[in-house]
Amino acid sequence: MPSLTLDGVRVEFPFTPYECQKDYMMKVIECLKNGVNGILESPTGTGKTLCLLCATLAWREHFKDGILGRIIAERLKENNTSADNFPESWGASSEDGSMPTSCTDVPKIIYASRTHSQLTQVVNELKNTSYKPKVSVLGSREQLCINPEVMRQESNHIKVHLCRAKVSTRSCVFYNNVEEKSTDKGLVEQIVDVEDLVKFGNKHRSCPYYLSRSLKQQADIIFMPYNYLLDPKSRRAQSIDLAGSVVIFDEAHNVERTCEESTSFDMTPYDLASAINALTRLLNDHVQEASFADTSSQGLKTDIQVVAKLKEAVLKLEAAIDSFEVSDDKGITRPGIFIYELLEKAHLTYDTKEAMSEALEQIIGYLAGQPGIFLNTSGLQKLLDIIQLVFCGKELAQKDRQMVMETNTAHFKVHIHKDTQKKQKNGDPWALSTKKPGNILSYWCFSPGFSMQDLKSQGVRCIILTSGTLSPLSSFASEMRIPFSVSLENSHVIERDQIFVSVIDQGPDRVPLSSAFDRRFNPENMSSLGNTVVNLTRIVPNGLLLFFPSFYLMDKTLEFWRDKGHANQIESVKPIFVEPKGKGAFAEAIEGYYTKVNDFQSRGAIFAAVCRGKASEGLDFTNTFGRGVIVTGLPFPPKMDPRIILKMQFLDEMNRKQLAVPGQKLLTGQEWYREQAFRAVNQAIGRVIRHKDDYGAIFLCDQRFKSRDAQSQLPSWVRPYVRSYDKFGNIVRDVCQFFRVAQKMRPVMEKNPAPDPSVFPAGSCQSSVPQCSAATSYAPCQMPSIQKAKMLDIHTSTLKRRRTDEDTEYASIFKQYGVQTQKSKIKPTNLFEALERVERQSEWRSALGQEMQSNLSTLSLQNDKRMEEMMRGGKRKINLVQEQPSVSGLATGNRKTSIARCFLVDMKSSLSEVSFEQIRQALQSYKQNDNLDNLLSGTSLLIHDPHTYRLFRGLYPFVRPHHRKAFDEKCRELTGTSCGYEPKHSIRKDEKSSGASHSAGDQPTEAQLDEEQTKLEGDKETESAEDELQKRNRTVFLTDMRRALGPDGSVKLYRAIHAYKITDNYENLVTTAVALLTEKDEDFSLLIKFTNVIRPHHKKQYKAMLKELMGLSANTDPDSREQTETENRQSTA
Repeated sequence: MPSLTLDGVRVEFPFTPYECQKDYMMKVIECLKNGVNGILESPTGTGKTLCLLCATLAWREHFKDGILGRIIAERLKENNTSADNFPESWGASSEDGSMPTSCTDVPKIIYASRTHSQLTQVVNELKNTSYKPKVSVLGSREQLCINPEVMRQESNHIKVHLCRAKVSTRSCVFYNNVEEKSTDKGLVEQIVDVEDLVKFGNKHRSCPYYLSRSLKQQADIIFMPYNYLLDPKSRRAQSIDLAGSVVIFDEAHNVERTCEESTSFDMTPYDLASAINALTRLLNDHVQEASFADTSSQGLKTDIQVVAKLKEAVLKLEAAIDSFEVSDDKGITRPGIFIYELLEKAHLTYDTKEAMSEALEQIIGYLAGQPGIFLNTSGLQKLLDIIQLVFCGKELAQKDRQMVMETNTAHFKVHIHKDTQKKQKNGDPWALSTKKPGNILSYWCFSPGFSMQDLKSQGVRCIILTSGTLSPLSSFASEMRIPFSVSLENSHVIERDQIFVSVIDQGPDRVPLSSAFDRRFNPENMSSLGNTVVNLTRIVPNGLLLFFPSFYLMDKTLEFWRDKGHANQIESVKPIFVEPKGKGAFAEAIEGYYTKVNDFQSRGAIFAAVCRGKASEGLDFTNTFGRGVIVTGLPFPPKMDPRIILKMQFLDEMNRKQLAVPGQKLLTGQEWYREQAFRAVNQAIGRVIRHKDDYGAIFLCDQRFKSRDAQSQLPSWVRPYVRSYDKFGNIVRDVCQFFRVAQKMRPVMEKNPAPDPSVFPAGSCQSSVPQCSAATSYAPCQMPSIQKAKMLDIHTSTLKRRRTDEDTEYASIFKQYGVQTQKSKIKPTNLFEALERVERQSEWRSALGQEMQSNLSTLSLQNDKRMEEMMRGGKRKINLVQEQPSVSGLATGNRKTSIARCFLVDMKSSLSEVSFEQIRQALQSYKQNDNLDNLLSGTSLLIHDPHTYRLFRGLYPFVRPHHRKAFDEKCRELTGTSCGYEPKHSIRKDEKSSGASHSAGDQPTEAQLDEEQTKLEGDKETESAEDELQKRNRTVFLTDMRRALGPDGSVKLYRAIHAYKITDNYENLVTTAVALLTEKDEDFSLLIKFTNVIRPHHKKQYKAMLKELMGLSANTDPDSREQTETENRQSTA
């Protein structure tokens, strides 16, 4: 791997880095060397995660070398030995007097990201580097526990307490093996993620959760979700020691919200009722056990008097909260220190916190281990969390408490408001315990700096915040309330021709676009936005993302579009998938979107989503999955939300008191409110460019984006490309030109399988690895399977242009096809065979390359020239193949070839290349699956323009006889003209020749079965003796099958075999075969012989199924069993 030296640190990088990558690594090393905090923004697709890992691990090795150099230098000095020949890698650091003198002092790297799926991507990036540090990935029991009894529990905190109980009593077999397996080389010396840990644990019956904690002790780099660091409770639970460590927050755009949420809580009436019910049940059980002298509750170590006092405290807390008279729309707000006054009414103070916390932990643990009916303990757990949060810190003297209480609550507000949520409907008896809706006690943190300052106080060396969307950095840094000496707004690696950014302030009808509160539901505004999206849908290829400010606005807008017809116009080009609120439904929706975009027969899809939603927060829309992003407005937070109001008031209050960190300027409430909207926009538009070879367009559909102030809030790499237009037509023109150039200069790879939404929302780390290489991004690589770039002329007839270099390909194809038809001994049996031959010739020609094309004959080149003139609108002279006298009106092979060729030429001269390809694919798909609805859907673009009605009617000869009547009716309905249907057109050729009037479900002829047999055997002209033997065996098998199954059964099996040949669907074939061949015992031998029909890649699976049906052992071959039974029958005879 290439290596480079940055600020005296040698960095091993998988490939030669770009300048923006060098700049990023320089800033990381600057933070690490000087022990200062940094805030670094680098766009998605610049290899941020890879740079971060390489720079950090290189500096750590450099730091370690410095310690070793210092130790050796001291020993040499003691021995009066010269130190002139030190390795250069030790550098000047070995002379630093402040350098630690022990290798155990080398800082650990704490690498935190938002989710485990993102951490998995980071670990995969690490595997692509030359660095092999000791790694530990921390996770919850939810992800790592493999004990079936623990995982059966519904509540997470119940799992925690049950696990702890089993560990303390050594009753978990998986935990008991941890000490032995924690030193396994296959685990310690490998870079593993959560999935690898679980696999190892299952294989060796060792607990992955405690294995990860064991690995943490010796790890050089520890990966974890960043709520583990920011939440004090989680930090204590994981025993994370941060002294001297380097803390990195990747995907840090969510850190602000996580900091506030991890130190806030809402105590609802349901939580209090749940706690009261659990304590009441415990007391009642104790009374019953005492009356019956039962000793089964001796596992509860807490005195029953303490349980009674605890219940009294909860009841008093409930009464204190409900004593406030609040209206339905407004609450009561108090300073943060009021929380201590409120909890004191329930006897919860610094003096009682230890006893209360210990009693709650004992009770929750005891109830978690009780068999029988599940008892909800979430209320008790919430109360325990509140005590630990509010009364944080060490034991304090009485005189110091007031000052600590004021400091701890300076960033908080207490808000008491009416519970307007619907009552719980989960069957819990305490869900309806309150006669009237109670009050909710909310304790909200309004400064993420509270958590960051607490983190800094743990003695960390430095904190690095990095993401693709942190702009504007100054306000983000001021919110964190810790000094940032290093900052970076990095440039992108893309070129100008890879991004198009346009502000669309008015629609095609010149109506201004705005999502402002007074305009968002205006019918003219919603209609104009719909017209805008309709037009953009037609010119943006593949996948298109449509972001709305909120779920409510998205629902109302889509409903309006459905009523007014905009939705139908959009879905005639691209189907719309809508982001749901539920997690399970979201996975289904995004999978449908990926599948549709990945479908060669489709023109892409639209995913309608919400800013700040799941789709905008890290899902990977690389390449064709995200060719465009439409932002329909500015997503301001809901201004009437009490938490938003209090946040703005808090910031204004902090400004008045001038409590900013030195060197930083605090935001006002209004400034914060505005920047929240633009951060959400920046996160959404970051979906469109995912790597250095990606390209896409960004459309900002709100007139407020025209102002310079608004554009200054966009990321630095986007701002230079922002364009504004006076006319909508100019936007269409430039967008079309942009995609033409991009598709020609950067042809996309073959469509790959869609990403799995359950595996990632992938952040920038995932996009830094190109699909063309298993290594890392931006390394020079040869892209395999390049497909020809698609033209953009769909539905834009005024912008169509004929490209002779590509049309030449089809001209020569037709010539070669005509020659091939004349030479071929077997004429095409129908129009689909003719189309298939043209398709095969097209594929063959595409694979030849430029070198083969240069060797074509002069005659071929002359023919190409004539075809080019025809496509440009010149002379159109088509020489048809002389047709032979035909028996039927629908013609012989030569005429069918002529029809297919003429139809393709006519389509090519009338449609764009993309439209032509879609029609051809629809016909080919129809040939395979015989689905008329799919054919009508795939060719629907022909009915949008009256000039293409004739092409739609021209499809009639390609429609199979049993569909012609339905197609003719549909054609008359859509175009107003019939295709000339007559009843005789519905009669198949074989039915005509035999004079039979039976339908497609009747008995097949011998010729059909023989033809199927021939197809299964292939088209080889010469066969070996072994092939001849196989052929005879299959003939015997088919004869036996007809005799055993009769006409109806033979038809069913024949159809299943034919479908298997086309679809390769093993399950459908086997289901039919087993059902038919197991009805009679004597037919069972045919099921064994049926192995000859199964394709090689399915034979193993088929034989395994036979063994199960026959009750054989795994080592017995069904064929040998059949042979043995045959010999036994012969000997008996």
